[in-house]
Amino acid sequence: MIGLLEKLGRTILKWLENTGRIVLLFSEAMVHLKKANLRHTLQQMAHLGVDSLPIVLLTILFTGMVMTVQTAHEFIKYGAQSSVGGIVFIAMGRELAPVLTGVVTAGRVGAAITAEIGSMKVTEQIDALRVMATNPVAYLVVPRLLACVFMLPVLVIFANVIGTIGGYLVATFYAGIGSFTYLHSISVFAVINDVTGGLVKAAFFGAIIAVIGCYKGLNTSEGAEGVGKATTASVVSSIILIFISNYFLSLLLY
Repeated sequence: MIGLLEKLGRTILKWLENTGRIVLLFSEAMVHLKKANLRHTLQQMAHLGVDSLPIVLLTILFTGMVMTVQTAHEFIKYGAQSSVGGIVFIAMGRELAPVLTGVVTAGRVGAAITAEIGSMKVTEQIDALRVMATNPVAYLVVPRLLACVFMLPVLVIFANVIGTIGGYLVATFYAGIGSFTYLHSISVFAVINDVTGGLVKAAFFGAIIAVIGCYKGLNTSEGAEGVGKATTASVVSSIILIFISNYFLSLLLY
């Protein structure tokens, strides 16, 4: 029994230690925001944001289509077909688009950030940056943090549009709901906060992905095997934190 409690205590202390280090890394990145290299930041925005657009759009398109398939006939059965478009749009704007975009981006971008920085760590390139009087946080973390925070809401905007279009295609060509009925229900039920709230969530998710990815990369050890372990841990941790923070952000925003 005592051994179990000791193991639990060590796990909690290690978790608290890691949490503190992540907060310190984020705080240091905030201090160095003014030192961000514009060219490097734009490169990261293109790499982490633009290159993620196809997989995000593909995921959200079929999510919108599946959601409409599952709900349209049930709504029609109870004479509520005039609500389908609004329901799909609200679900996309508030939850599905930001959360799924965050999860997909965590899998692609979070892994890329950790692998890149982790490889630099195990090959002592980060130590070389310090020798050249270059702050690794300002040079590596800040551009990636800015890129994720700015580009994830942009991806969510595209996701909202493509998810709604996917629902529209299924509603009109599969469920037999008129185009005007679908589009009119969006204007009736949706409000601007349904979209802006999702964008705020996306910015938080972007910060989570960038900070966790950079933290795991900067603390990589054990060579190539350690890079693989850090990458896996980064993706898993980011996804878990996205779902946890989504609950609290939903309470605050809606």
